[in-house]
Amino acid sequence: MKKKYDKRKTFLILILIFLYVWVFPIYSSVYSSGLLALGERATAEDSEKKAKVPHIVPRIDSKIRIDGVLDEKVWEEALKIEIKYEFYPGYNTKPPVRTEVFLAYGANHLYAGFRAYDSKPGEIRARVTDRDNIENDDYVAIVLDTFNESRRAYVIRCNPHGVQHDFITTMETSMDEWDGIWSSAGKISEWGYTVEMKIPFSTLRFQKTKDNQVWGFDAIRHYPRSLNRYFTIFSRDRSNNCYMCQADKIIGFKGARAGLNLEFDPTLSAILTQERESFPDGEFKDVTKKLDPGISARWSFTPNLTLSGAVNPDFSHVEADAAQLDINNQFILFYPEKRPFFLEGLNIFRSRLYPVYTRSIVDPNWGIKMTGKEGKNTIGFYSAQDSVTNLVFPGTEGSRHTSLGMNNYGTVFRYRRDVGRSSNLGLFVTDREGKDYFNRVAGIDGDLRFTKKDSLLFQFLGSQTQYPGDVILDFGQPLGKFTGGAFDFLYSHATEHVRISAHYQDIGPDFRADLGFVGQTGFKLYEGAGQYIWRRNPGHWYTAMVVQGGYSQMFDYNKNPLQKVFESTFSYEGPLQSLFNLHITGGKRTFMGQEFNHNTLDVIAQLRPSGSFFLYLVGIFGDQVDYANLRAGKRITLNPGIEYHLGNHLSFSIEHLYEKLDVDAGKLYTANLTNFRMVYQFSNRAFLRTILQYADFRYNTDLYITPPDPEFKHLFSQVLFSYKINPQTVLFLGYSDDYYGYSIIPVTQNNRTFFLKIGYALVL
Repeated sequence: MKKKYDKRKTFLILILIFLYVWVFPIYSSVYSSGLLALGERATAEDSEKKAKVPHIVPRIDSKIRIDGVLDEKVWEEALKIEIKYEFYPGYNTKPPVRTEVFLAYGANHLYAGFRAYDSKPGEIRARVTDRDNIENDDYVAIVLDTFNESRRAYVIRCNPHGVQHDFITTMETSMDEWDGIWSSAGKISEWGYTVEMKIPFSTLRFQKTKDNQVWGFDAIRHYPRSLNRYFTIFSRDRSNNCYMCQADKIIGFKGARAGLNLEFDPTLSAILTQERESFPDGEFKDVTKKLDPGISARWSFTPNLTLSGAVNPDFSHVEADAAQLDINNQFILFYPEKRPFFLEGLNIFRSRLYPVYTRSIVDPNWGIKMTGKEGKNTIGFYSAQDSVTNLVFPGTEGSRHTSLGMNNYGTVFRYRRDVGRSSNLGLFVTDREGKDYFNRVAGIDGDLRFTKKDSLLFQFLGSQTQYPGDVILDFGQPLGKFTGGAFDFLYSHATEHVRISAHYQDIGPDFRADLGFVGQTGFKLYEGAGQYIWRRNPGHWYTAMVVQGGYSQMFDYNKNPLQKVFESTFSYEGPLQSLFNLHITGGKRTFMGQEFNHNTLDVIAQLRPSGSFFLYLVGIFGDQVDYANLRAGKRITLNPGIEYHLGNHLSFSIEHLYEKLDVDAGKLYTANLTNFRMVYQFSNRAFLRTILQYADFRYNTDLYITPPDPEFKHLFSQVLFSYKINPQTVLFLGYSDDYYGYSIIPVTQNNRTFFLKIGYALVL
């Protein structure tokens, strides 16, 4: 065991030394010599940015009552800015409504207020809903680049009822989940609505100084009517892909205190799961019965570096995964992360090849995590002991998986350094260790922005893996230690109307990323695409139309073709928030040495004629390989959905997926999958939710080489009561169960679970 540890330690140290001694100095030297420019060129936008005079945010000592009414005298003393540009769909045009934003600060808080005028307040779209669920409502927002670096900013939103939504926007990803603890309120009146926000400095990370600070700043109003319209305080250049580089500046916050930067989150979870001893006639027996106290803690030991730890953590999430169709798939399915511990700082760990996929950690016993940014250096680290070891065995034409009932230790280290105005270079290291098993991945990546229109993203990873003996035998994996590599390269040129991209990806057959999401290996991919966008201001029959064309080729490592496909896309956006997208592919693909046609038509259509009603339809038609029986087929997939809001408090949605695959001999299978959700929102803090998911699969067993059961049915239900004062001070009380049915077994309950969670946030 000692020998393994020493080798791993040496491996990691060599990677770090290589990057520190060679890569970063070389790049820095090239950069400073002027060979790469990378945003250092003096653009018109840079000149405008330097010429902008910062807005001065005054300090106030009076207390403000957060009630959604801007009636305190201090609001008259606050900085006042008007939101005077429409940036979508209009292009720096005058908004149809007036909006005022007010800013002030005290010793411990930032205060923001909005007056959003509307000549037709009856058309305001706003619901009483759960936190982070206001995307389609009227809302106002402030955007804070607290380090004035144009790379990362807090976005803090409120709808007219004071419902909150917050996240972090970065240059690498459009948004990253983040849950801050702050206060808000809103009120609708006869002339529009008002919103008040009170944001503790302890919720934010900012510059470490006692003097005045300069922050990048924007204020936004979302105005959804027949069109989704967005207003801002400054004019934007659509050909400049750096949003915060163009932002206004605010100055102030002298003496701002973040408190002790400590947060303790004790939790108490109770769970009782019962399951039939034998299905379908056995008695229900307790399989899980436990009362789990736990505690998580966060300490910001610098203004922007946070250390988190948990003892007996509650890493579970109470949001059921949307059911996905798992028939005739080549590769494993992807599920998004929803657990708060892993959501914090998630953007730091994202990259093109997915070396980190937090849901690979299934049931951890403990965890520790550090995320944040200090100067030009971004750091992410977490380590956890997982009681379940899930393994994925990716291949060129399919993937398999298994689960081992043993503990493993998973560790991820991420480092990224800013270079120039908007570029960066980074390092990934992951390590997963178990009995007679390990997987280690290390590599570098970069986001190089040569101009405001041109960027190059790349990533190179290498892996070393060893599986237990029984896994090697059962799944045909390599003996002993084996290594693999992966490379990804993407160049893009984007302006207001034209976008061009070139993509190359090379994933070696023996590459593994067991703490990531890599479902296919052993291939080389070449892609090129071009796009043209027409845009019109409001009042026309369309607001945007896009045409796109592209070509891709994929080969295995023996140079055998896997895919040769031409693609074309047309999309339309217009009144009633309508969207229509048509995607056509034409070409060939190869599976198990046989060539098949790959001609498909994909259609997406959606419509939101009012704030209460949303309708959409997804359709897929054309060629589809029958992977189980190695033959050509024709697929039809229809996926309609409806969302409806009855008043301000009750909402429901229903989505159905129908799929049929025909082969020459007849219909192979039909699949029906239904998701239903109903929510009654008592207030901004409390709701009652019901989720039902029903699957019904029918197979023509005469057409299968290895026949499955002719029928499979599954019903999942969940009922949840939630009371949430803030993201960590919560009460969850719920019930869920599963029913299964087969050709000779009627749909029968197999298990049931009762659960309770109480959490409390103590911020110091």
